[in-house]
This record gives sequence, structure tokens and C-alpha cells, in this order.
Amino acid sequence: MSNLQKDLLYTVALAFFLLTAAITVTIFASYPLFAFDIKHYNLDQIVEMKYGTIMKNYMQMMDYLINPFNWHWHLSDFGSSAAGRLHFLDCKKLFLLNFGVFIISGIIVAKFHKIRARFNRIFLWIGIFGIVLAIMMLLNFDQFFVIFHEVLFRNSDWLFDPNKDPVINILPEDFFTQCFVLFFVIFEGLNFWKARQKKVRS
Repeated sequence: MSNLQKDLLYTVALAFFLLTAAITVTIFASYPLFAFDIKHYNLDQIVEMKYGTIMKNYMQMMDYLINPFNWHWHLSDFGSSAAGRLHFLDCKKLFLLNFGVFIISGIIVAKFHKIRARFNRIFLWIGIFGIVLAIMMLLNFDQFFVIFHEVLFRNSDWLFDPNKDPVINILPEDFFTQCFVLFFVIFEGLNFWKARQKKVRS
């Protein structure tokens, strides 16, 4: 494999690694973020449940989404429709895909980390593109949220009916906005940091 091919492989792998790293950090950061939002948005009053009960159900939801050995959807205090369960299954597959790409791209990056990164300018353009998306999100989050789901999902199961899937009552739009903002901050920071790095000679 020539140095050019190694550089290309490294650059592509690093781009995926930075993307999935930002997603992974956001996923796990959602725990303390949600714990704060329960009180901040009075979710305990909205669903008439104790703080600990809501947190327990959120942790059950997240365990299902991120645990590759847990394929049984169950929330202790919230019922679910067939469409709702299917949507969470789709989300789980995306989460596991993200973790898989994160691990594989990380291995490639670790293997070729001393290769000359001649394509670092690509990360500048990725960062600029990310800023454009972030601005679109902030200007009209509702529309951004709809487009985001239409791109990732081939059905409308994500349009929850609170009467059939009451768990949506503890997942306010502002919580998702916070998660998206956190992702963009991490993702943009990583890309602009990489874009500023000088070429390393192997």
C-alpha cells in the first residue's frame, strides 16, 4: 500500500471516527443531561411519577438501545405500541452501527496515526458543513428534526402518539435539542482541531 493510499484510508477512517466519537460521547452524556431535565422541565409533575421512577425507565430505555445483548424492549412504567417498539428497534440498530464504526475506524486510525495527514484540509470543510447544518437546526429545529428522521428512518413510526407510547411525555423536544447542540459542539471542535494540525512525517 502506497503512502497516498494509506493517507486516504487514514483520512476516511478518521472522519468516521470523529463523527462516531461525537455521537458516542453525546449518547452517554445524555444520562446526566436527562437527569437535569427531569426537574428543569417538571417531567415528574407532567407524568405524575417520582424522579427515581422516571430515571429508572430512562436507564431501561438506554440499556435496550446500547446493550448488544439486550433485545427485549421493556419499560417498567410505560406501555408501548407495536410501532413504538419498532422505532426503538430501528434506533438500537443505528446505535450499534455507530459503535461498530467507532471501534473499527478507531483501530484503523490507531494503526496509521503516524502516516502523513496530507488531507487535513478536508476536516476544515467538514467543520464548515457542520456549521451550516447547526445554523439550519437553530433556525428551525422542528423542520430539522423532521428531515433528520426522514433521512434515517423509512417509516413514520417515530411520530409517537402519547396515548399509545406515553414514554414520549418524558422526552421533550428541548432534550433532543440539547443533545443535538452537544453533538455539534463536540463534532465541530474535533474537526477544527484536526484541521489545524500540521502534517506529520512518517
